[in-house]
Amino acid sequence: MTDRSSAARRLWLRGFHQATPGAPRLLFLPHAGGSASFCFPVSKALSPAVDVLAAQYPGRQDRLAETPAESVQELAQGVFRALDEEDDTPLALFGHSMGALVGFELARLLESAGRPPAVVFLSGRRGPSVHRIETVHKGGDARLIDEVRKLEGTDTALFQDKELLEMILPALRADYRAVETYQRAPGPRSKCPFVVLTGDADPRVTPDEARTWDQETDGPFELHVYPGGHFYLVAQQQAVVARIEATLRRLGPGSGAVA
Repeated sequence: MTDRSSAARRLWLRGFHQATPGAPRLLFLPHAGGSASFCFPVSKALSPAVDVLAAQYPGRQDRLAETPAESVQELAQGVFRALDEEDDTPLALFGHSMGALVGFELARLLESAGRPPAVVFLSGRRGPSVHRIETVHKGGDARLIDEVRKLEGTDTALFQDKELLEMILPALRADYRAVETYQRAPGPRSKCPFVVLTGDADPRVTPDEARTWDQETDGPFELHVYPGGHFYLVAQQQAVVARIEATLRRLGPGSGAVA
């Protein structure tokens, strides 16, 4: 790994638990307004059998002083540069909500570089072919906060802390802008296996919309629907972890592909 990629890795990637040598790697890509720490419970549940990393986007937590990214593609490029191109450890991607779009774009970058991910988990997001007009990022702070409240994925105590809110709102707004202005650039369909997960009561994506991810890959495709809303994966953590484990068990050591 070069000094440049090592610096990018320290900036963009976080690990929480020690993994068994040779374990497959899962890279978690958080939702809008989310941070790497959201992944901590999943990392704890999967270790040491899986080496779990989480992306830390600019503009939050220990990267609070940095300017938030302007697009999904910029986020994907940042994570891509942080990955060691010489590391042949099987890599799985798991993106939730905005992270699903980041994961999709990251998978495209990795495929173009000849390093396709072994499997791409896409959670809580409709496929790029489904378009909705969304303008939350153009509204005032109250509208943005109300939207986050409705999705029920944020600790309600946060909304009572004005100072903390003022710190996180710029990154949250930037994330919403990135998602709401996202457009899939022309290019070939993926050949990676896609495992799509969603909640049956998610106000932002229906199961049928989640199924449209099958238009983006020529590889194996699975759709799994769980009870719950946009953050179904919190209440359904045990089931989601079991799905990840079952999928990663099919990884051939060092093969970078699902058997």
